[in-house]
Amino acid sequence: MTGTKRLLLLAGDYVEDYEIMVPYQALTMLGYTVDTVCPGKKKGDCVLTAIHDFEGAQTYSEKPGHRFVLNADFEAINHAAYAGLILPGGRAPEYLRLDAGVIALVRAFADRPLAAICHAAQLLAAARIISGRRVSAYPACRPDVELAGGVYADIAIDAAVTDGMLVTAPAWPAHPAWLAQFIAVLGAKVTLG
Repeated sequence: MTGTKRLLLLAGDYVEDYEIMVPYQALTMLGYTVDTVCPGKKKGDCVLTAIHDFEGAQTYSEKPGHRFVLNADFEAINHAAYAGLILPGGRAPEYLRLDAGVIALVRAFADRPLAAICHAAQLLAAARIISGRRVSAYPACRPDVELAGGVYADIAIDAAVTDGMLVTAPAWPAHPAWLAQFIAVLGAKVTLG
């Protein structure tokens, strides 16, 4: 990849562990600067993560995850400085969607590179930026997508969908698919060898 770009990753307590750790590490490995923020928390503070797994029950199971250290302050960010926004899932989107600053941030990326996985569709719906757009999410978020006017993409759990600059996926098994699609939306060229 040529050139360094900055990405913004929005976190909150009980964000899904894999959905914050893997994108942060993968995009950093590709040369991006990934600033991680959470409303009400500062650089150096932590968010608690939760590990969600699919173990044959009617819904996912949840276990304690890690303490993820934030590296930027939510209140100090300037969205114009970022090439894209990443919204991981877990339980965090449920309460983050009540924050007017979060909704304004998500709206600022409505026509810019934006990746949302799993329950992050709750943020997209609350920001009202998905009307008429094809959006994937964890299946329990289908009503949120449809009530916000989105077209729910019922895809495999390891797949992703791109609609313009918006990349969405149902859960962490889709990391290879959504990360590849998000990198393409960002205009990055990855060369191995």
